[in-house]
Amino acid sequence: MARDNKLTKSIGEHFTCAALAQEGWAASLTRDGLARTDALAVHTESRRMIEVQVKTSTTFARPSWLLGEVRPAESNREWYVLVALGASVRDRPRCFVVPRDHVAAGVWVRHMAWLTDPGVPAGKRNTPLTRSRAGAEVWTGYEERWEALNEENAQDEVRLPEWMRDAAREDRIGLPANHPWTRSLELLDWLGAELGRRTRNGSATTAD
Repeated sequence: MARDNKLTKSIGEHFTCAALAQEGWAASLTRDGLARTDALAVHTESRRMIEVQVKTSTTFARPSWLLGEVRPAESNREWYVLVALGASVRDRPRCFVVPRDHVAAGVWVRHMAWLTDPGVPAGKRNTPLTRSRAGAEVWTGYEERWEALNEENAQDEVRLPEWMRDAAREDRIGLPANHPWTRSLELLDWLGAELGRRTRNGSATTAD
């Protein structure tokens, strides 16, 4: 049965808050009152505060999320939780816990690699970045990484596929304007090497 979009959004946001509570975070939905933030949370022990934006997909096995153009973070407290709902209430959703800057880079690189693929005739692909989608193959390294929310160095551990680091060096792809990795790409602790070898072709060529 197809779900209403607002209901899907609500399921994802409430599940995220429940998961955060299990990890020791006191979380509260912002409703529609705060730009690019669906939930605010404070850790009950460390007192660390975070801002979370939630995106929810109804496809469990091969989920993808309409993310569009993601602007870089304004602080190291900004995160995305990408939720893939199960077929029924008996199936626990899959969650990908990703720093906002990593989402901004992942969406941009994936879309630009697809859009400017030299093997495709010019003009054949024209979907704008604002309509860009990214599937679980991009975010596999972040699945159920709830503990990262409370780690000081989590922003520095890049778990995107390795092919994306190589692609970001190419002039036709690069990184979004004002992205903090523009000057430090070679210094990042890139942990996605093995993942990159498994997903390079599929991630770069999947249509929007």
